[in-house]
Amino acid sequence: MSPSDPFTSSRRLILETIDSTNAEALRRAMGGERGPLWITAREQTAGRGRSGRAWLAPAGTLAASLLMAPGCRMEDLHQLAFVTGVAVHEAIGRAAGQAVGGLRLKWPNDILIGGAKAGGILIETTSAGRDVVAVAGIGLNVAANPHVEGRAVTHIASHAPGIDVDGLLDALDGAMQRWLAVWQGGAGFAHVRSAWMGRTGAPGEAIFVNAGVERIDGTFLGIDGSGALLLRDPGGSIRRVTYGDVSLDNGSGHAPERTIR
Repeated sequence: MSPSDPFTSSRRLILETIDSTNAEALRRAMGGERGPLWITAREQTAGRGRSGRAWLAPAGTLAASLLMAPGCRMEDLHQLAFVTGVAVHEAIGRAAGQAVGGLRLKWPNDILIGGAKAGGILIETTSAGRDVVAVAGIGLNVAANPHVEGRAVTHIASHAPGIDVDGLLDALDGAMQRWLAVWQGGAGFAHVRSAWMGRTGAPGEAIFVNAGVERIDGTFLGIDGSGALLLRDPGGSIRRVTYGDVSLDNGSGHAPERTIR
């Protein structure tokens, strides 16, 4: 995509039941579909999240995947997680008609309200013919949320009464159009990065990262120009993290509320 070829999306495929909206998008990409196309489902039977985790989607949740051919370099495809995060944050506020207290983003792909998870993002890509196709999968707890053992979860309507799945999808479509146009296939990532930083925790917030082979404790500094997480460890060194699960650690197990306007 380029400034002369702005993103537009008016097509939607609404399904009653599907294994996974991302999986369906990837199947359609292999069949020649290039989008932009939203695929949504009332029910997912095998939804998935990051690192192959199951994504539970009871009635009252939004399961949506945007299939697109982003026209960017392969090394910039991961930036779509930040583009999508900013768009989701904006869409929730627009659909709610007000700022939602405690709404924030957490690196690399979580949507939180007051420290509890309200949704997540999964970016998947594939080569289909000569094209690179990307799928931005979005799962949001709108009117209900699953129970997840050992993790705080919430749903958006409990913080913004009146919000509904259809209205949120409408807002999300418009927000994705705007932020994909800002991103410009990677050329505008600095603007996306700035917007993402304005919607996450404040620098200095205590966090720890499960990076697979080690746990890294420290304080949040931000993200660098490529989207990698930056933190200062207890020894004062700045660590750059490109993969891992971030947990907030303010002594209570929950993040402090921070409202973005």
